[in-house]
Amino acid sequence: MILYELISYDVLRVIWWVLLGVLLIGFALTDGFDMGVGALLPFVAKTDVERRVVINTVGPVWEGNQVWFILGGGAIFAAWPPLYAVSFSGFYLAMFAVLACFILRPVGFKYRSKRESARWRSGWDWALFVGGAGPALLFGVAVGNAMLGVPFHLNDLLMPMYDGTFYGKFLGLLRPFAILSGVVSFAMLIMHGAAWLALKTEGEINARARRMGSVAGIVAIVAYALAGVWLAFGVDGFTLTSDVVANGPSNPLYSEVARGGSWLSAYAERPWIAIAPALGFLGMGLAVLGLRSRREVSTLLFSKLGILGVISSVGLTMFPFILPSTVDPASSLTVWDASSSHRTLFIMLVCALIFMPLILAYTAWVYKVLWGKVTEDDVTGSSHSY
Repeated sequence: MILYELISYDVLRVIWWVLLGVLLIGFALTDGFDMGVGALLPFVAKTDVERRVVINTVGPVWEGNQVWFILGGGAIFAAWPPLYAVSFSGFYLAMFAVLACFILRPVGFKYRSKRESARWRSGWDWALFVGGAGPALLFGVAVGNAMLGVPFHLNDLLMPMYDGTFYGKFLGLLRPFAILSGVVSFAMLIMHGAAWLALKTEGEINARARRMGSVAGIVAIVAYALAGVWLAFGVDGFTLTSDVVANGPSNPLYSEVARGGSWLSAYAERPWIAIAPALGFLGMGLAVLGLRSRREVSTLLFSKLGILGVISSVGLTMFPFILPSTVDPASSLTVWDASSSHRTLFIMLVCALIFMPLILAYTAWVYKVLWGKVTEDDVTGSSHSY
């Protein structure tokens, strides 16, 4: 109880905003290379044995990597209930598409080698491609829409009401800036998957992955720069125009929000946040150089650094907004007025402090045990490989 009283409500809100970012970044760093590998599968591997090698680079770890996605979804549900409600109302069809892709992946991994038929295996290879490429693109589109704002409002009972049409829940998300954000995400995770394959494979697979990954990295850098320019001159930002009550009740309607200006004004108010996009450009640039110069461990680490910078730049640019509203800016969700109660956030923090170290320790142990390259002899000589 003493610790509960020491950690104030506003501090807990910021802690859970940071933790949500950590979970999403952790998902991108781990399951991101799984998705990148799946998207690269039909192109970096030409023969059946080569494709089995590619699949087995992620086969032992992909299920564990998805824990970060589950934790992120759980954190949104428990720590930011209005965000969960609006997201599942407005992004319903897009989330269904992501779920379908996630279902394809385990089925593809398990069923691909059940028959010797070339057509059978090719079909599952393309299913794995969709299972990796689809979420890599759609997650970026979702981030782009969060920065543009979503058409929803809160009624008098604080129930989130989505104002878009049923078909708009998917097609309405495909706005030009959101598509560009999807390109950034897709290309970045392709680069990340290529960095993983450069570490885990050899020979022709390794060479093809390096070539494709370096091209994807350049596309990601250019698209990220274009997104920054677009944000500066073509996207209206959101601003809190009332006094911030950091310890106040979770009622977005208490705040006054204006739409206009630029999201990038945050860099004038908090210059230190420029480190995030700088790390994004630096990490992706060094990853491209590492792919071209045949480095392995450092290339993967630089790729992770780039992803960390890119995702962090979104959260830091939008702070304190989590999900703005285009039809009623006053309904926009922020860190200060869209969280669960003080007690709920505290109990969740205690659980996170107990279980997060266990997850990190287990993950580190698994990667240590599975360290090393996957070869053709490994997959043809083992009955346990995919």
